[in-house]
Amino acid sequence: MIKIAIDAMGGDNAPIEIVKGCDLALDAYPDIELVLFGDEPSIKSLLKNQERVTIVHTTEIISMGEKDPVKAIRNNRDSSMVKALYSAKNGETSAVVSAGPTQALIVGAHLVIKRMEKMHRVALAPIIPSVDQKGRILLDVGANIELRPEHMLELALYATVVSREYLGVEKPTVALMNIGTEEGKGRDLEKETFKLLKENPQINFLGNIEGKEILTTEANIVLTDGYTGNVLMKTMEGTAKGMGNMLKEEIKSSFMGKIGYLFMKKNLKRFQKRMDASEIGGAMIFGIKAPVIKAHGSSNAHAFMNAIRQARQFVSNQVVEKVEVALKDIIIEESSDSN
Repeated sequence: MIKIAIDAMGGDNAPIEIVKGCDLALDAYPDIELVLFGDEPSIKSLLKNQERVTIVHTTEIISMGEKDPVKAIRNNRDSSMVKALYSAKNGETSAVVSAGPTQALIVGAHLVIKRMEKMHRVALAPIIPSVDQKGRILLDVGANIELRPEHMLELALYATVVSREYLGVEKPTVALMNIGTEEGKGRDLEKETFKLLKENPQINFLGNIEGKEILTTEANIVLTDGYTGNVLMKTMEGTAKGMGNMLKEEIKSSFMGKIGYLFMKKNLKRFQKRMDASEIGGAMIFGIKAPVIKAHGSSNAHAFMNAIRQARQFVSNQVVEKVEVALKDIIIEESSDSN
């Protein structure tokens, strides 16, 4: 059995959609056992599946509007998020899934579970849509405002293992987000990272790509710093939402548009599904000693079930252990800001 810790009180729609998602996951995956952390009476009243479930009562919640994540983790030891993280640290569970506040979960994973040896930074890494429908790993999208080139190399190695073991890509490829495709473009960060990626035999490096290629690139992994990645990801989300709204307006603007919609309804639904984050589940926090999945704050039951699926696959495919092997032979010079 794969035992997964669930922050049942984290997220905009907790605990209702979180518990519903757990029920869906328990029905879909007979090899998992879930430990739900949160308000026991509320969880029990919502939970349909009583098998392979343990409820651990907690009295505190880290709110979605929390502005000081370090303080929140340290001062709310009986919160559903912190208790879930400690269960993974102590080996009581094998992974954690939470839809709670992003920065609090990143900080909590870092402080409680701790970073893997030879990982000097953690990263938030969602799987983004792609034209070929295979998905791409984008990192970092917000865990670090600044990264050093050697940190970027570590994250690229981690993502390579994840792409192979989670997405099933035999020989994952890596591209570096930049302002131009030519070698020598960008800031010192991109120039030095380019060199490290190019020289590392464990990385199948394709070179630089520009933002306009994010949905069409052949690369399985797109690497950038947390600031750039966060802007890029939110721009994609906003563009998709805006295009959807404009399309609806155009369809409703004329009688023929409405008629055309009847013929295109199935196609439009398939398009919406390809761009829907709930089909993916959540973003992975790379660099932690146990798998931690950040589900979207507004996750519905289906989205949260998919986040649990991600955690299950990470554990069953021993992704963290395989990353440790990949990192074993790389030598990174310790720096004063590495802790």
